[in-house]
Amino acid sequence: MKNFLYLSSLVLSAFCFSCGTSKRAFNPDRKYSPAELRKDYQLFRNILQDMHPSLYWYMPRDSMNYYFDRGYAGLDDSLTEPQFRAHLSYVISRIGCGHTSVRSSKQYSKYMDTVKLPQFPLVLKFFNDTMVVALNLNRRDSILKRGVILESINGLSTRQLVDTFFNYFVTDGYNLTGKYQYMSTGLNFGSWYKNIFGYPAVFDVSYLDTGKVVRQTHFSLFDPKTDTSRRFGFRPGGSAPTQDRRKSRKKREQFLTRNLVLDSAGNTGFMTLNTFEHGNHLVSFFHQSFRTLDEHHVQNLVIDVRSNGGGDATNSTLLTRYLIDRNFKVADSLYAIRRHSRYDRYIEKSLLYRLLMGVVSRKRADGKYHFGYFERHTYRPLKNHHFNGQIYILTGGNSFSATSLFAGALKGQKNVTLVGEETGGGYYGNTAWMIPDVTLPVTGVRFRLPRFRLVIDKNREKTGRGVQPDVPALPSVDAIMKGLDFKTAKVRELIQMHAAVQK
Repeated sequence: MKNFLYLSSLVLSAFCFSCGTSKRAFNPDRKYSPAELRKDYQLFRNILQDMHPSLYWYMPRDSMNYYFDRGYAGLDDSLTEPQFRAHLSYVISRIGCGHTSVRSSKQYSKYMDTVKLPQFPLVLKFFNDTMVVALNLNRRDSILKRGVILESINGLSTRQLVDTFFNYFVTDGYNLTGKYQYMSTGLNFGSWYKNIFGYPAVFDVSYLDTGKVVRQTHFSLFDPKTDTSRRFGFRPGGSAPTQDRRKSRKKREQFLTRNLVLDSAGNTGFMTLNTFEHGNHLVSFFHQSFRTLDEHHVQNLVIDVRSNGGGDATNSTLLTRYLIDRNFKVADSLYAIRRHSRYDRYIEKSLLYRLLMGVVSRKRADGKYHFGYFERHTYRPLKNHHFNGQIYILTGGNSFSATSLFAGALKGQKNVTLVGEETGGGYYGNTAWMIPDVTLPVTGVRFRLPRFRLVIDKNREKTGRGVQPDVPALPSVDAIMKGLDFKTAKVRELIQMHAAVQK
């Protein structure tokens, strides 16, 4: 069972799944009739009610049924696929499961991979009741620069925008930090603005000038096809990358995904870890990293998992064993409510998942199918190259899934300090482990269906929140304006304080 999850992922990736596709040309603006939408919606509801193990974990059954009914009644007009996805997202967000989310159809995804559509030009940072420009794609805009505070967009205040958008974002339990972070990441805000409100010809914005006086301005969508060659350094006529260049690029990408850097004095190691997914050689990376830390007698280790959305729990557990000072379990309970159903034909790789669940789970007296290995197994700290110095873990709203397992297992340990913001993933547990896609037959829209409910530690308080930092390091307008890494700055301050106390 040691490498079960890894072997399972290899088997799953080798298993081919296909579903019927239409031969006619794809039209991204196609509108589906209310009858077509309701057919998919009813299937969407039936599958969730039949198979989701945590449908009523945070939302009472009668309340969830109210939202299901409301969603069905609201399908009284034709909708495009993006509009239908937003409609489903509004309902699915009520579950309180960050792993249960709506995805575009495969055809729509292929379309978006090739087309360059006009975009909302601003990347905005949201926190509390504040909306700040983090990036403007239109470099010629001399007004809406990084650090400028916006008061409203098209008459909607920051609070009104947040309250509206949060109705469509999934999260674990009642966590809001993950929603703020998602709304602040990349082009998510602009994409959701389009799905919810549609793009106007002009955006009217109120903002604060340098004297804190409210001013008005406006802007239009940014067209990425305009002057693309100059903006992104494209040189026509260039030769294809050589094998050496490809290797160099792969090595660079791998470094950006996970790396370890020691400071000039050799006292502190900075480990960046942006994923726990397989394919990144994490086992060898951890082995080499902790051997290096041991050989150099490093006293402080900073582990940055702010952008780590999770991955395989085998990898997060291995990292934990290099750091933890006690025995620990991944799960007090881990179970599914059924192995298969009459809706299997809509579920990706349903036969293989059914076979795997038959191997790893057993039906207990409670009627649930328990993944007994993880419920029984106790992990021990590694002895070879175990790190015993001061540990600082940087967390934030994008720290999700297996990353929350990692941070939660170490929280409270004497030599561990969590710095930053609440994790986006749940501290008490989550619903995940095996997560196939479900494809709705009419629209082709997909949604993720986690099969196992995980309670990490039954003695933890079930607050519906993420792992809380020991030392908060929260965003500010000044930090955004100056491009400061305020969380790393806080860690350096803590290291200096600890060193001073030791003297």
